[in-house]
Amino acid sequence: MSRTATVSLLLAACLAGSLHSAPEPPIYNSLSTSHPESGLNGMVSSREKLASEAALQVLKDGGNAIDAAVTLGFAMAVTTPQAGNLGGGGFMLIHSADTDTTVAIDYREKAPKAAHRDLFLDEKGEVDKELSRYSHLAAGVPGTVAGLAKALEEFGTITLQKALEPAIDLAENGFPINEDLYQSLKTGKARLEKHSPQTLSVFYDGAGQPFHPGHLIKLPELAATLKLISDQGIDAFYRGDIADKIVADMEKNGGIITKEDLANYEPVVREPVRGEYQGYEIVSMPPPSSGGIHIIQILNILEPFDLKSMGHNSAASIHHMAEAMKYAYADRSKHLGDSDFHPVPTEWLISKKYASEIREKMNTETATPSVEILPGEPIHEGLDTTNYTVIDKDGNAVANTYTVNFSFGSKIMPPGTGFFLNNEMDDFSSKPGVPNAYGLVGGEFNAIESEKRMLSSMSPTLVLKDGKPFLLSGSRGGSQIITATLQVLLNVLEHDMNLSEAVAAPRIHHQWLPDTLFIERGLSKDTIKLLEQKGYEVKEGRAMGTTNSVSYQDEVFFGAGDPRRPDTHAVGY
Repeated sequence: MSRTATVSLLLAACLAGSLHSAPEPPIYNSLSTSHPESGLNGMVSSREKLASEAALQVLKDGGNAIDAAVTLGFAMAVTTPQAGNLGGGGFMLIHSADTDTTVAIDYREKAPKAAHRDLFLDEKGEVDKELSRYSHLAAGVPGTVAGLAKALEEFGTITLQKALEPAIDLAENGFPINEDLYQSLKTGKARLEKHSPQTLSVFYDGAGQPFHPGHLIKLPELAATLKLISDQGIDAFYRGDIADKIVADMEKNGGIITKEDLANYEPVVREPVRGEYQGYEIVSMPPPSSGGIHIIQILNILEPFDLKSMGHNSAASIHHMAEAMKYAYADRSKHLGDSDFHPVPTEWLISKKYASEIREKMNTETATPSVEILPGEPIHEGLDTTNYTVIDKDGNAVANTYTVNFSFGSKIMPPGTGFFLNNEMDDFSSKPGVPNAYGLVGGEFNAIESEKRMLSSMSPTLVLKDGKPFLLSGSRGGSQIITATLQVLLNVLEHDMNLSEAVAAPRIHHQWLPDTLFIERGLSKDTIKLLEQKGYEVKEGRAMGTTNSVSYQDEVFFGAGDPRRPDTHAVGY
């Protein structure tokens, strides 16, 4: 590693120390740089070291960024079962250097055909949170296997069998538990014991304690599932033996996913949403993700303000960001949903004109109470997620975010499959106006409907400079995904931070409702006092998001693993 990279790594570690708050696990960071003249050709950043290294090996063997990203996705389904997944779904943004185009692959889960608007309401008409989060009804039809396979088929160069090899090896021959998985097992035991007792013998010792970091575990059932997919393709998952096991578990436990639901699932290639900020092109996910629209919307609102002169994380710059966030999340509550079911006014929401109208209403000195902010009206009419980023020597680039929603999703593992089912049905508005698990309020457009995709905050995002990939980022963190990704972009594009600084810097979050400004530790007491004087209710708490990011600047590759989670790993060659 170069001297500059080493200094940046130390700086990131120092910055990260101020972000940590109990009871989170220890904070680590990974940073790598590379230069073409040294024969170094690519960069990978993810939540987990073994998966990052598997992806890097694909690049070393001559594969492209898409090959590496798909390999990484399957590997993390083994080494990070609380977040990486076969039983969930997500979004992938792919930039192809050959055609100089960017596409979005939507492999978000879908509601089963039998789903209906009142699925989670009790006899009093109130939302039953146990049903929406920890029952077989909570699972949407999984999209990960089909989505990763589609990305490989359309944009990759290796076979699905080749992409699955590292995952199969890790599941069959074992891998050491890392700190991240250990912490998830500690907090998730009661639910896992209740919903999937067969997992106790895999992840816990004879005394019922989670195996400690470094303990080698093997996942033979998951290995068998992966081998079936390798041998038979995605039909094994959606029409064959794996589908049979999912459906049998559903029928036994009151779930509604059927063989027809699985057989009919298809990912969708969509046109990304695009914006412009300070001469950079911002490319991100379209609906049913809300992330891309609102990142661009907030950037549009903030662009004319001189945030750099205000100072990074000064009371003034935080105030401007928080006000812009409120307006965006208010719009999210009304206008966002699955565009295949309801028209989303995307062009209006990401227009410079609408941003200007919002600025005219903003109070630049004091906080506007959220009760005074309503969703705009067009004039013509998301806690366990993980993200990773990859860029290769030719300029192909991938930003991917996928999830099972909560840590281990619904905590339900269909017997014989080795993977957990998501609980993404909770991302619908079970009852319009009632917040979901992340405090997000949704409206009619995100009500439960048969075969509909639930709204998401996942925001894999690409920044182009002169038409070429410059920065790729994204995050985990439910409702905080949008604002965490936004702040990495602002830190680089507005505040001229290097990537390590940008990823490690303290974050803030406001989502309109509740009317609270959430902050990470690391802001000065003076800044907090000034924000309170501006009228904010400030709540200092745990780390927000995990923004594993890569960039290519001045012919140098950079990668930063977010220090907020243990075991993140950025690596280049």
